[in-house]
Amino acid sequence: MNDSNDAHPAARAAAIALNRFGLGASANEPVPADPKAWLLAQFDEYDPRPPAWSREPGSATLVVDFVQRRREVREMRKNGKDAAASGAISMANNMEGGTPPTQPPSTASSTATTPASAAQQARKALRSDIVTTYRDAVNARVLSALNTQTPFVERLVHFWANHFAISTEKPQVAVLAGAFEAEAIRPHVLGRFEDMLVAVEQHPAMQFYLDQTNSIGPDSVAAMRAAARDDTNPATNPGAASPAPPRPHPRGLNENLAREIMELHTLGARSGYTQQDVTEFARALTGWSIALPPARAGGLGAGAANRAAEPGHFVFRAAQHEPGSRTVTGREYDQTGAAQPLAVLHDFASSPATARHIADKLARHFIADTPPPDVVSRVANAFTRSGGDLPTVYRALIDSPQAWSPASAKFKSPWEWALSAMRGLGWQDLGNLQAAPLFTQLGQPVWRPGSPAGYDDVAASWASPDALLRRVELAQRLASRVGDRLDARTLGNRLFAGSLSTPTASAVSRAESASTALALLFVSPDFQRR
Repeated sequence: MNDSNDAHPAARAAAIALNRFGLGASANEPVPADPKAWLLAQFDEYDPRPPAWSREPGSATLVVDFVQRRREVREMRKNGKDAAASGAISMANNMEGGTPPTQPPSTASSTATTPASAAQQARKALRSDIVTTYRDAVNARVLSALNTQTPFVERLVHFWANHFAISTEKPQVAVLAGAFEAEAIRPHVLGRFEDMLVAVEQHPAMQFYLDQTNSIGPDSVAAMRAAARDDTNPATNPGAASPAPPRPHPRGLNENLAREIMELHTLGARSGYTQQDVTEFARALTGWSIALPPARAGGLGAGAANRAAEPGHFVFRAAQHEPGSRTVTGREYDQTGAAQPLAVLHDFASSPATARHIADKLARHFIADTPPPDVVSRVANAFTRSGGDLPTVYRALIDSPQAWSPASAKFKSPWEWALSAMRGLGWQDLGNLQAAPLFTQLGQPVWRPGSPAGYDDVAASWASPDALLRRVELAQRLASRVGDRLDARTLGNRLFAGSLSTPTASAVSRAESASTALALLFVSPDFQRR
């Protein structure tokens, strides 16, 4: 057996297509005879809504159910005057403003059904359903990846979901994470970057994650109305003639979405924009929100704009929009209303800085932790020339000679490694396995990077001794499920299209049992890299 670098070029190219561009070879599928043509053909075969995703609920349904149940818990808590149940409001919060979720205090159990205990039961049921919805979506993501006939495009879906990262620390984001990927990423992965950009930023998951629904222009109609209410409220104005109820959730301009769009989603952190640009763009974005089901009284669920949109969908609230023209990165935008932020996004999507930022990330993901400058330039030029046509961008990447280097420079993330192991075993379903806890155990919980920057795409973040030990443990568990049914050396040659390295083949052949040999294959340097 030759070292992988000395293997036949055709075998090497097939292994690269399967493992570097794909999701790992499947034991059930043939090796592509023409690797580059195999990758390109997937553009015509991709199904944006495969069976694994077709059973998952949409974001509108999830938003409506979440908000209504949160309100029910709030009403129960209010009626019961139960301080312990206030944790439910923290747990299922922020649809109408608020603070990040906290763990509710423990309370003594009671057999009597009181408003307080009913609120606790409703809170626990909602929390349980949030976990179930999240886990079902993770399972759908895994099943889609295991069964896809277009693994290159599926990998691109995962790339863009991490580029436009959300994080499930907020319960409403945990509920919507799967729908976000299914609705904002999957339909646009082979379209135009600008279309994906708009779909992402207007999706409920991103709106709630970055607190855009709470953003109000300082000089907007809504802000002036709030100021007028404060002028008649003795709590804020001792000279007021009559009392007025205090505003439950004071809100103002929120720059989170504007900042992350510029820093992470489009231009890049070192592209030359200023804090003033962020503030001006945030003012342009005011009014972007999500329509909520009607509330009994007041709140963001009321209003003409909300009534005009279907609950759970994007809505533009003119009353919250900051009036006037905006100057962002040296350009003036005098459009009115909803057209203003779309004009800014169009220019961001067309910017050379965005082209280079996206090209750099794609080259890092597919080729090396330090992307080759000429590949970045090639991909960025394709982005600019095509107006952000993503298949054109991907073709430029595939056509780069460095993309087919025999050296496996990329270390697999936990998601990539576990998925490639499952595919290598020929799995098409999960049986009784829950995928979400598995990836949490590996150190990469799905859709929970902890920051809008997403998960790192470099080896240093995933190659620590503790992380590798977790892979060894899982490799042993996976191998024990198979037992003696697979010969690891034969499987290794199949998964690497005949280019399995001599050291790995030797280690596998000397293993004391078939399951040990399989575990050794999965933790080998060959399998850890792509």
